[in-house]
Amino acid sequence: MAEEIKLSNRLRKVASYLPKGAHFADIGSDHAYLPCYVCSNDSTARAIAGEVNEGPLSSAIDTIKTYQLQDVIEARLGNGLAVLQQGEVNQVVIAGMGGALIRSILENGKDKLEKVNLIIAQPNVDEKNVRSWYMENGFIIEDEAILEENGHIYEIIVGQRSNNKETLSDQQLLFGPILLNRRDALFFKKWKSERDKLINVIRQMKQAKVQDTMKIGKFEEQLSWIEEVLRHEPDN
Repeated sequence: MAEEIKLSNRLRKVASYLPKGAHFADIGSDHAYLPCYVCSNDSTARAIAGEVNEGPLSSAIDTIKTYQLQDVIEARLGNGLAVLQQGEVNQVVIAGMGGALIRSILENGKDKLEKVNLIIAQPNVDEKNVRSWYMENGFIIEDEAILEENGHIYEIIVGQRSNNKETLSDQQLLFGPILLNRRDALFFKKWKSERDKLINVIRQMKQAKVQDTMKIGKFEEQLSWIEEVLRHEPDN
């Protein structure tokens, strides 16, 4: 018997949002660690591990064999949700990519999401793109998490299919409606760092010979939202 699979805290948190008996796809599965972890801890779970390149696909197949999970996990080669048949899964996990890429995967594979009621996304950057896709496509934000790993702060955004349309403000799309309500210490740490980056970007843009005044204006508006949020940080 292979030793118990070790999963990072980030992926463990992602996995925690899957229900018992999940039939899910893990897109960009990276060695299939997450589906192996889920299926080894839940004998009723079934998974498809999607990979766009042969190398990672081969690694995923090896991991699945190591944990003797070939009967419940299938590794497939393909781009995004193209690895799926219609109606094949009820949950989708996309972790460790940029928000714009996650959005395009969801958008391009919309026809495969007919029976999907839960999407767990963990964008590395540009979380706003994921939230806006949820809002535009009949998903409400069920939960959000923020955690730090290896010096990087990650957000997890859980979308639940709903008949009730969720309308989020630009600020909620940027900060996350649930994270904005919780405002824990890590939330403030992230947005202090983002504020400093944005100040530098604006400064550099203003020094350019040809200035994109519209973009500068947009960034300055965003900076004002961040500064407003940071004003509410509790005293240490």
